[in-house]
Amino acid sequence: MIRLFKRMGLSRKKDSKIEDYYDLGPEIGRGAFSVVRQATHKETGESVAIKAISKQHVSDSDMKRFTREIEIMKKLKHKNIIQLIEVFDSNEYLYLVLELIRGGELFDKIVEKGQYSEKDACNLVRQIVSAVEYMHQHGVCHRDLKPENLLCSADDEPEEFVRIADFGLSKIFEGGEELKTACGTPDYVAPEILECKPYDTSVDMWSIGVITYILLCGFAPFYADTHHELFQKILDLEYDFPEPEWSGITDLAKDFISQLLVINPAERWTASQCVKHPWLASENHGDKELKSLDSAISSMKDYVKNREASYANILSKVRASQSTPNLFNNK
Repeated sequence: MIRLFKRMGLSRKKDSKIEDYYDLGPEIGRGAFSVVRQATHKETGESVAIKAISKQHVSDSDMKRFTREIEIMKKLKHKNIIQLIEVFDSNEYLYLVLELIRGGELFDKIVEKGQYSEKDACNLVRQIVSAVEYMHQHGVCHRDLKPENLLCSADDEPEEFVRIADFGLSKIFEGGEELKTACGTPDYVAPEILECKPYDTSVDMWSIGVITYILLCGFAPFYADTHHELFQKILDLEYDFPEPEWSGITDLAKDFISQLLVINPAERWTASQCVKHPWLASENHGDKELKSLDSAISSMKDYVKNREASYANILSKVRASQSTPNLFNNK
């Protein structure tokens, strides 16, 4: 671990307690092995997010995954990618000090905002594609792009932005290398992963296609009662643009999605191709108002609610099996 941090050039404090540097605030997120808290740097007053990972119940392979996540985040410097500030390492916990994104998860923010149009969706997708193009150019495949991993700015910030977060499943690859590990989230996973075929960065582009679809109508392109049925629909490319939800949404938006939800990864558009797509070119929209997506917001409320219920059920089972303790005792 020591050699890793020295090689990465990160600030790493082994013998100091994180409480010596930061005032720990409220919990803002939780995973199977981690708790994320808002915190304030005692000297500068800077607000940050601190992800505390318990080592007690983490396997060696999981620890390798966390160190890989750190290595990848150190590598990436882009305005639409969450930034890693420093790392603290103790006997019990590994702490990642991260840029604080105050607007919360993207879909939650859209629902809360209540006003939303195709032009807004286009602006969000443009930022996501820009960040993914940068990642791919720097040899990183995210492998788990989904709404929960997209954070956005707060209302009082001068411009609306989105940040890609959570690089726990990401992978650094060499040019031409194929990845093989099956990973991702069912709703957003590319067909080649379902078929256990070698894959590359094009799996991220499939995920962007799914995310864009949901951003425009509020529900997923592929849906079923069971994972088996869901995966079969993905493999059969069984989706459409139903009315009335897609009525009034531009053909350019539909074409953009159609270039990404492509079974053959060799024919799926790359991020570099997507940034040039007419739908993402702001000059094509001008000042005209694209369709208000009120029905999408309503559908997105249900989507978020069902997703949170499903996640809470899975997380409770993981916690029960791992007996993961609270990582911070001070409330």
